[in-house]
Amino acid sequence: MNVTLFSTMYSEVLERGVEVVAVALRQSHQEDQEQLAELRALVLYDDLTRLGRYDEVRVRERFRTTFDPDYTWIIEAEGSMVGCIAFKPRAEAYLLEHFYIHPDHQGKRIGTQVLNMLLNREEIRGKRVTLNVLQGSPARRLYERLGFVLDTEDEVDVFMSKLVPE
Repeated sequence: MNVTLFSTMYSEVLERGVEVVAVALRQSHQEDQEQLAELRALVLYDDLTRLGRYDEVRVRERFRTTFDPDYTWIIEAEGSMVGCIAFKPRAEAYLLEHFYIHPDHQGKRIGTQVLNMLLNREEIRGKRVTLNVLQGSPARRLYERLGFVLDTEDEVDVFMSKLVPE
């Protein structure tokens, strides 16, 4: 996927009194790894604790072992890093992972904007996008709102996908 695809700004009209901010995506670099691992630990803390799965070391290590700066973007809003997302090509599909928005910036439709940016790309049309989300995570509502459906689930994870129309 061409890195420059995500350097454009995307903004959305204010809806139903929800604060909406313009976002931009920039390519991540290897040097971003530790900051993003910390973001993952912060964002997943409540859900992993609720599930009895939070481990101070493992939560960061899982990010480090799967981080690929070529397919990870930093989400910026108002000139600051507010999150990240990885979007990795697979055979006839894309894997969406490491989609984290800092808690101070959640509820501002940033996630919706970012996913719409990705799902509306020409090269995504006709492809399946897969992801997993933790059981009980409020992020599941975002994915369902954008057309992702349940594939399978277990006691910890919910696996979802969406075939992006051509």
